[in-house]
Amino acid sequence: MAKATRRRRIEPVFDAAPGEDRGDTLRASESDRVVPNRKRRTKAAKPAQKRKKAGRPTRRKTRGFSFFGLIRGAVYWGLVLALWGGIAGVGVVAWYGARMPAATTWSIPDRPPNVKILSNSGDLIANRGMTGGEAVGLHEMSPHIPQAVIAIEDRRFYSHFGVDPIGLARAMAENLMAGRISQGGSTLTQQLAKNLFLKPDRTIERKVQEVLLAVWLERKHTKAQILEMYLNRVYFGSGAYGVEAASRRYFNKPASQVTLSEAALLAGLLKAPSRLSPARDPQAAEARAQVVLAAMRDQGMIGDSELAAAMSAPATRAAAYWTGSEHYVADKVMEDLPGIIGDVKEDVIVETTVDLTLQKFAEDSIRNLIREQGEAHQVSQGALVSIDASGAVRAMVGGYDYANSQFDRASEAKRQPGSAFKPFVYMAAVENGLTPFSVRNDAPVRFGKWQPKNYKDKYYGPITISEALARSLNSVAAQLAMEVGPAAVVEVAHRLGIESELNANASIALGTSEVTPLELTAAYVPLANGGYRPEVHFIQRVITEDGEVLYDRQLKPLPRVASDEVVGMMNHMMADTVKYGSARKADFGWPAAGKTGTTQESRDAWFVGYTANLVTGVWFGNDSNAPTKASGSSLPVEAWRAFMEKAHQGIPVFPLPGEWDPNSRTPQPQIAVGNGDIPPVVPSSGGGPVPPAGMGESGGKKSLLDILLGN
Repeated sequence: MAKATRRRRIEPVFDAAPGEDRGDTLRASESDRVVPNRKRRTKAAKPAQKRKKAGRPTRRKTRGFSFFGLIRGAVYWGLVLALWGGIAGVGVVAWYGARMPAATTWSIPDRPPNVKILSNSGDLIANRGMTGGEAVGLHEMSPHIPQAVIAIEDRRFYSHFGVDPIGLARAMAENLMAGRISQGGSTLTQQLAKNLFLKPDRTIERKVQEVLLAVWLERKHTKAQILEMYLNRVYFGSGAYGVEAASRRYFNKPASQVTLSEAALLAGLLKAPSRLSPARDPQAAEARAQVVLAAMRDQGMIGDSELAAAMSAPATRAAAYWTGSEHYVADKVMEDLPGIIGDVKEDVIVETTVDLTLQKFAEDSIRNLIREQGEAHQVSQGALVSIDASGAVRAMVGGYDYANSQFDRASEAKRQPGSAFKPFVYMAAVENGLTPFSVRNDAPVRFGKWQPKNYKDKYYGPITISEALARSLNSVAAQLAMEVGPAAVVEVAHRLGIESELNANASIALGTSEVTPLELTAAYVPLANGGYRPEVHFIQRVITEDGEVLYDRQLKPLPRVASDEVVGMMNHMMADTVKYGSARKADFGWPAAGKTGTTQESRDAWFVGYTANLVTGVWFGNDSNAPTKASGSSLPVEAWRAFMEKAHQGIPVFPLPGEWDPNSRTPQPQIAVGNGDIPPVVPSSGGGPVPPAGMGESGGKKSLLDILLGN
């Protein structure tokens, strides 16, 4: 029954037409809805609309993206990427920034100290140190220099905050177009930060740190301070750091005197200091300088006339290395300086005893002879040292050309002195009781297996030792050395100033032990100043940039190493060398004395001579020790005279010291070193109340030391 009477399920029906019999179904009409169905009304109207548009072709809608849709999408996703890129950038900066020390501990590192070396008149000889030049203020350099650097390196320097977004974007665009990194986009501040604090690594970490440090520099320092620090520390090639060093290096002038074209050249070097250096490629340096000048014109820093004048300037050609013999002096000063003041920890000024006028005379005397006669005499190198009575070195030339060879042959090269060593033999003999008039037989002699010979085997028979010294006779010198003993000769040489080790054997008489030109010349000084051995020195005073005195050479007593009588006899004999002996070409009108020397096969040619004013030693030879065709009486004597004649111009003539009377012809007592004589104090030529070189009288018995001391 139940099955027969199963109830039929009533399904709900919506949207029945009006008036339709709903029956027993559950239906909801449009009017039953809470919110009317607008969509249906719109669709219902479509047939009417279609009827209105009857006869028109129907346009079919295509699906896809429009052009403006693409733009909107690109902008949208670009913003999204930029946002995430910014977040990632901040994260990278934060990460690498956290690895750096706290900003409160940052400070500008000290610039490596510079040593400014001056002549005895205050003229610059050279700058030494890691930078090669002193720091100068913006007001102390040519205004063209900062202008040129800003024009080519960072035109928005005065407007950015340490980082230049515009310049960075431009550099990135050019790098993308070039397909390689051709532009850096770093500001001067960033470059300074890199030079001050960072290593030149091409890493993201280093670049991030560079940016952070650049921003810090801009907050802590003014634009002028940043620019000044940059210009004093940046590398300009050829070992020159800072504009002062570069100006001296390339133009031989201070930064204050740099012209517009020269400033453009300096600024152009910053792109590639080594490759564009005028010491390496003057044409490349000049081409880059013209790019800098054009940039300055574009930015209104210079006018058309200034541009044209600067463009027409010839290319600057610089030596491959510092040139000028004064750099031998600078190197010697740097060698001696630590022993005087210790390690150099700040900028210092060293006042030396060197006279640049005499230095130039000395350089010319060596270079001219080698240039004119070097090939004929098979000589390639020479050296000259000139020392005054106080031991102050007034000039020193260590070679033919410092630019080609920085080896100092005056103070470092040890060579056999030959017959220039004989004065120590004769002085030992005089102190042993002989006089200039003592006679020895000049003839062939033999001492064991050693048989010294005279030049060209020429012998004179009985002869005074004065004439034997003037004619440089080897036989007599060997006889005297054996009479007094080689040890006595060595003792005299060391007492007068030779510092090298000497072999006390028979051949010592002929100068077979090696010495430097500097020490050999120094050992002649007691003969020129009356018998006193000074301390040979280059440095007179050392001060800081603030004027603090770190060292000031004090006048002190000098030890007497020879009596007046011995000095007088030695000067009498050695003056004959200049009057008629092997150095007669050295005579230039002043009372002078000296000794020539020529070693075996003419490998070394010497002349050491002196007046009461200066003691000057000259050497010629070859670094390879190859034989030459020169002798002591040729090139060395010519160079000595060329130098000494100019050095004594305008100086009153003064006689050589010594209290020996040639007319007495009586032996003089041997000197007892340390015999109670009161040693004098000899002022140095480097400072203090110093008379000009050669100050003296034309006659009388006063010595140069008496005048120096005011006696």
